[in-house]
Amino acid sequence: MSEVLKCLIIGSGPAGYSAAIYAARAGLKPVLITGMEMGGQLMQTTDVENYPGYKNGILGPEMMEDFRAQAERMGTDIRFGLVKKVDFTGVNHKVWLDDDSEIQAQTVIICTGAAAKWLGIPSEERLNGRGVSACAVCDGFFHKGNEVVIVGAGDTACEEALYLSNLCPTVHMIVRKGEMRASKIMQERVLKTKNIKVYFNSETDEILGEEKVNGVRIKNNITGEKLEIHNISGFFTAIGHKPNSDLFKGMIDMDEVGYLLTVPGTSKTNIPGVFAAGDVQDKVYRQAVTSAGTGCIAALDAERYLGELGH
Repeated sequence: MSEVLKCLIIGSGPAGYSAAIYAARAGLKPVLITGMEMGGQLMQTTDVENYPGYKNGILGPEMMEDFRAQAERMGTDIRFGLVKKVDFTGVNHKVWLDDDSEIQAQTVIICTGAAAKWLGIPSEERLNGRGVSACAVCDGFFHKGNEVVIVGAGDTACEEALYLSNLCPTVHMIVRKGEMRASKIMQERVLKTKNIKVYFNSETDEILGEEKVNGVRIKNNITGEKLEIHNISGFFTAIGHKPNSDLFKGMIDMDEVGYLLTVPGTSKTNIPGVFAAGDVQDKVYRQAVTSAGTGCIAALDAERYLGELGH
């Protein structure tokens, strides 16, 4: 007979650990399954300067260690492992781990996050965290006063290009096609911003730099002509994110991209007792502090759900 928990949390980023802290304080005795990367995307981040409470900034892995230690101190049972299968059809929700063990829980909080899409070139991976980033709002401040490059053509790319234009003397924006796919108003704002230079029909051939980003070589995909842009310090990709939600397809309602859908103002999914928090359900903000906030909401929703059941 598998164990039956009051609260199971899947994922160990800011949302998962925050949910664990609140669930533990509520006496739900939560078990948290970390996933293969304890701490989530922040484990790949260097300096974090925009999370409240760290007046001098902190390294991403150090911050997640603080989150983990606090959740553990509150009484969370943290288990390293990967969820490979779920069944949310019964009264108790069933989860199977990669070691074939089964867990049943009255409530499940999904905090599996999302992964940024990358171009897939070797220099991008080599210089990740050393000028290469997928979040201008997170890392743009470190490039204040320097020229930067951003790749993308959607609303997010336009928003991040505009954000960077307030920090950087020139923003070089690389667009693969002859037009952007962003909304008309966002395109107009970008094209009217004097210090954003748009390169249409262009792709990244190579990110330049040994220890850190210092340039980029782009290629016109119509003429084949190559151009090098030097004296840049940052290279940002804004070509989308993929939520880590494949495990829940066919069970939990999601949008066409895969973001889990929740009742507005709550963390409730379409399945009673199953909640979602963090980047797996947030395609707009994607910040550590907003993920932590939704983790708190999910724990409170789970506590109220159990209270309504009389537990």
